[in-house]
Amino acid sequence: MSKDKIKFNTKTIHGGQILEKGYGAVMPPIYQTSTYSQSSPGKHQGYEYSRTHNPTRHALENSLASIENGNYGLAFGSGLAAIDAVLKLLNPGDEVISTNDLYGGSYRLFTKIFENFGIKFHFTGMNNISSVETLINSNTKMIWVETPTNPMMNVIDIKSLSKLSKLKKVLLAVDNTFATPFLQQPLDLGADIVMHSATKYLAGHSDVVLGALVVKDQALADKLYFIQNASGAICGPMDSFLTLRGIKTLHVRMERHCENAKKIAIFLNNHPVVEKVYWPGFDFHPNHLVAKDQMNDFGAMISFITKGNDYDKAIQIIEKLKIFTLAESLGGVESLAGHPSSMTHASIPKKEREASGVVDSLIRLSVGIEDADDLISDLEQALDN
Repeated sequence: MSKDKIKFNTKTIHGGQILEKGYGAVMPPIYQTSTYSQSSPGKHQGYEYSRTHNPTRHALENSLASIENGNYGLAFGSGLAAIDAVLKLLNPGDEVISTNDLYGGSYRLFTKIFENFGIKFHFTGMNNISSVETLINSNTKMIWVETPTNPMMNVIDIKSLSKLSKLKKVLLAVDNTFATPFLQQPLDLGADIVMHSATKYLAGHSDVVLGALVVKDQALADKLYFIQNASGAICGPMDSFLTLRGIKTLHVRMERHCENAKKIAIFLNNHPVVEKVYWPGFDFHPNHLVAKDQMNDFGAMISFITKGNDYDKAIQIIEKLKIFTLAESLGGVESLAGHPSSMTHASIPKKEREASGVVDSLIRLSVGIEDADDLISDLEQALDN
């Protein structure tokens, strides 16, 4: 059977991989080297310097392309390094339309770095595609999407945005970190670029910082490969190896992540202390039907607010958690809790942050793969005390 015909669960293990030629190693070795021998100047075995190419990173990039149904994968030192490479496709005077409740680090990169180089950013809610269309002008070169968004779990219709972006001849880039390709494959829905903070679900064990891009178009890939090499924000071979290892269990981990999250979302929604739960699986969640159509399940990220929008109460809850760990990041096997307004989204001005729903009492959960009953008991004791 051709490897391009295999199903997703098999792709996570075999997609884009070839057996190592030296000794037949089943896992790609960690090529911990900066340079490679040449028989004559320019004559080598495909690798000359590890900023440009490294066999371990190459194996990871092939895997990334496979699981996202793309043709070209690129791995970077972090998710922000991957976004940085995408923005370097632009020129002064270009404009970008972005979701308004995006990750705080992305917002900071957009407004504090690239705005200084003459790129203009528009932030808007994208539940209604017409709000995006009204912002498009002759200078618009890219639409930047998170779906589900961080941390409000807003679901954005990738197919509809793809039709709009193609009509207006602008690039559509999708941050697929929360969903992962197990749940959602944006390239198949019409996106031009998929980005991952592979630190999260792809690596999956909270022991790597790494970013990824996947595209189908060769001309676009060539531009990004040039930027990757010229800017040099690549990942090392050890991190490449760990991420590749993580991808091999992505499908089984995501099944348990999603199974646990559903139980926890239902528990929170029925708890008297909780005002509102944000999880795409509820039929009352904005764009639930879009999520049902473009995702295979509803993910393992949940946000909620307590009654009274009380900051002190929210802090008290997360401090009392015993199994959920109060920490930055998400997507690891262990469950994490965070307070977006003071942690991941602290770089967004309070007025803008609250307008998008990120209020002081909002708590974000990354549901891990522990026993769901233990996680619910932990939340219950923190909420009830």
